[in-house]
Amino acid sequence: MNSFTFQNPTKLIFGKGQLEQLAAEVRQYGTKVLLVYGGGSIKRNGLYDKVIGILNEMGAQITELSGVEPNPRLSTVHKGVELCRSENIDLVLAVGGGSVIDCSKAIAVGAKYEGDVWDIITRKAAASGALPLGTVLTIAATGSEMNAGSVITNWETKEKLGWGSPYSFPKFSILDPEHTLSLPRDQTVYGMVDIMSHVLESYFHHVPNTPVQDGFCETILKTVIDTAPKLLQDLQSFEHRSTILYSGTMALNGVLSMGVRGDWATHNLEHAVSAVHDIPHGGGLAILFPNWMKYNLDAGVERFKQFAVNVFGVSTDGKTDRQAAEEGIEALRAFWTSIGAPSRLKDYDIDDSTIELMADKAMIYGDYGYFKKLNRDDTVAIYRMSL
Repeated sequence: MNSFTFQNPTKLIFGKGQLEQLAAEVRQYGTKVLLVYGGGSIKRNGLYDKVIGILNEMGAQITELSGVEPNPRLSTVHKGVELCRSENIDLVLAVGGGSVIDCSKAIAVGAKYEGDVWDIITRKAAASGALPLGTVLTIAATGSEMNAGSVITNWETKEKLGWGSPYSFPKFSILDPEHTLSLPRDQTVYGMVDIMSHVLESYFHHVPNTPVQDGFCETILKTVIDTAPKLLQDLQSFEHRSTILYSGTMALNGVLSMGVRGDWATHNLEHAVSAVHDIPHGGGLAILFPNWMKYNLDAGVERFKQFAVNVFGVSTDGKTDRQAAEEGIEALRAFWTSIGAPSRLKDYDIDDSTIELMADKAMIYGDYGYFKKLNRDDTVAIYRMSL
């Protein structure tokens, strides 16, 4: 494995009833709180009232920013930054899923930057600080609750870009599986695809001697594969929601990438698709990842074979390594299809008319990926495979 330094400063508060710790955590940073949330689901399921009640009881001054989009937009970030400045905010509190947390990270960093936060997102400038950020998670998916990463969409320029900073880690994250019980089936599916995709991005690398990292990855993948159909049969299962929630955090809090550098090309491919078409991130990943695997099979047949055998139990008897590897890719596709994930871009009414535009967006920083570098021709080819 490669040499590495690991640090994750986020305090993870996990389990039933842990929202009761919110007041103690908020008090460490001040009483002026910017409460950030999405389209209103936290009001329908009662979480909003609980959070407001706790904040009011501790005497917090609450400013609200609602309406964060599923692919959070720069315009919403700008609103949040202005509120932080005008209201002299002490703490940004994100209550929702990965989109709300990603938006809140950009707000927290942008509030401490004199220019436009888009400069930081586009890597033209570096963050120099951030307001403290706390989260109350409602969706198992992105892992944003325990990492520094964020993805923001500039709808005017049709750009969806990932970024991160040492300053954008949440100070604390409260994860109560009960807050995910009301999550609809489709969002539950997209979340599980996203979780698995994060693991797969870390798994596909060429670094030797990584049995511990591989074992972590394979265990999380097998756990999600085993739990997903059970959860979809009983969306109110606290036990299965807990398993998926914890899997989502562990998939992208940095543990799996210690000593390795994952690929992340598929996320780049998907960001370009949803920048143009505003589709669900997990749905896009379900379409693209198996096609990325097929396209890059020759870059590491042995790695794909290991995935097939250790994750899906593919037998190698009488098969070449390539045949076993291909069976593993098809098993992944079949599993995602079985839980209701899309398999073609046409499932979102996307045809070949925007392939060149999506390729432009994917190539914004040039060739990408680490398992195999992809150029523009590769990008177009994978999009065409995915139609």
